[in-house]
Amino acid sequence: MSRRAKITIVGAGNVGATTALWCAAADLGDIVLVDIPELEGMPKGKALDLLQASPVVGFDSKIVGTTSYEETVGSDVVVITAGFPRKPGMSREDLLTANVKIVTAVAENIRKSSPDAIVIVVSNPLDAMVYRTWEVTGFPPHRVMGQAGILDTARFRTFIAMELGVSVRDVSAMLLGGHGDTMVPLVSCTSVSGIPVTQLISPRRLDEIIERTRNGGAEIVNLLKTGGAYFAPAAATAEMVEAILRDQKRVLPVCAFCNREYGAGGLFIGVPVVLGARGVEKIIEIEMTPKEQAAMARSIAAVRRLVEQMKELCPL
Repeated sequence: MSRRAKITIVGAGNVGATTALWCAAADLGDIVLVDIPELEGMPKGKALDLLQASPVVGFDSKIVGTTSYEETVGSDVVVITAGFPRKPGMSREDLLTANVKIVTAVAENIRKSSPDAIVIVVSNPLDAMVYRTWEVTGFPPHRVMGQAGILDTARFRTFIAMELGVSVRDVSAMLLGGHGDTMVPLVSCTSVSGIPVTQLISPRRLDEIIERTRNGGAEIVNLLKTGGAYFAPAAATAEMVEAILRDQKRVLPVCAFCNREYGAGGLFIGVPVVLGARGVEKIIEIEMTPKEQAAMARSIAAVRRLVEQMKELCPL
């Protein structure tokens, strides 16, 4: 009898708990929800509530909540959602100093408790938090990655489907670069059931949709007023967990370590990858238009500044 996969989710807030829900509903494995000791019974309560949904939804995942890392030992996949959420008026950079301290502590615990795990970072500012997790764990880079591109692409696909009045399932798209304002939607790789999107939407309207996609997280923060998005980020994270645990070899946009690829020079940046049982198994380099290349270069430069700022403010 084969062992069930073990998934640890660090941070039992909205994103973490909803990620647990999506993973359990897909029966991807047993789940451990972890949060800080100060929150006492919160992760246990959420885990128990979710477990009691299993007879209704029909999954067999065992789900526990804890405030220590003892029950996480030997995890196959660890998802980091811990950190302060964005509030209205906050940029991702505003989160940097506070969240890097949290992610550093989490990464130290992962290194000790699950040295063979694949780590997916969701905490913001994403690109810098993935870099710090890699630094602290010392894991090979193919086992450390960030979730951003799937969420950004989902937003882009949603807005295109809304504009055209078509099913989101028929919209195919790809976004590269840093998570947030400098993301690079590749119009040249965007289509609807194989039809180039440029034949269906005017350039001006497409630019407006791209701008809304770039501001997708901020739009939700401003509407909620008390926090950020969590349904879509959690669904996107669960898709990555599934691709890894079921060795699906999915081609997905992931924040992955690039050295020579895309001229990133040793940064974690959003790129299309083959995602499977070994983590990031291959980085796919796409031929871009000159405009897209210039946008990608700007995005990489912005991520580099963010990482350098992190190193200066919070050195290891």
